[in-house]
Amino acid sequence: MLPRLTGLWTHLSKQKGGIGMKGPGETEIETDRRALRNRISLLNDKLKHIEKIGYTQRASRKGAYRAALVGYTNVGKSTVMNLLSHSEVLVENKLFATLDATVRKVALPHPDEMKPPVMVLLSDTVGFIRKLPTLLVESFKSTLSEAVEADLLIHVVDISNPNFEAQMLSVKETLYAIGCGHKPEIVVFNKIDAYRDSDDFFVGQTGMNLEQFEQSWIAKENAPAVFISATHKNNIDALRKIVVEQLMHIKGTSYQ
Repeated sequence: MLPRLTGLWTHLSKQKGGIGMKGPGETEIETDRRALRNRISLLNDKLKHIEKIGYTQRASRKGAYRAALVGYTNVGKSTVMNLLSHSEVLVENKLFATLDATVRKVALPHPDEMKPPVMVLLSDTVGFIRKLPTLLVESFKSTLSEAVEADLLIHVVDISNPNFEAQMLSVKETLYAIGCGHKPEIVVFNKIDAYRDSDDFFVGQTGMNLEQFEQSWIAKENAPAVFISATHKNNIDALRKIVVEQLMHIKGTSYQ
């Protein structure tokens, strides 16, 4: 709002000074500017407080095995979160449905069936957008910090979107901007039930089956990758398996 104030109060600029007349005093635009600056200062203080709380919470989780869901906005991260954690994180078809970081303890099956499940702290982060403004990155720092401190990034992609490759690039650019673009990553191609190839424009008709996806260039160029439909709960067991395998690989033989 601050840079938009100029010109909003021109209808009050007809005041005149003179003998026996009151001066203009503080103009309305100056009052509004001061109020907005005070508001900005207050919000910055709140962001610092939220960041401090988040840092304290994350510090208490050190030693745990952590994974973070990242991806473009509205690709189904919260739906994947609910499937893996059996929770009820808010799911809505809108921009930035997730703003605060949500962390759930998830029990994933161990590759050795004789061993107990692997406990993982799974975080759901804010959805990214193309050319995320610097000020928004600052506002979302508390939730993006979950991605920075995670052992493994689970990059969820809406493969039914014709621009999914550009969205993936935007996510990678944001990850590098916040300092975690180098982290181990699994690419989860979601919404395979709605995928349409370049020659198929019939809405709702599936372009490829699961086996074709796994043999396609999409899988080869983004390995390790898994193809799922979170809505229809297709191939979720494969997702659980690859998450555990990657975490065990990251942590080495000390993983229990």
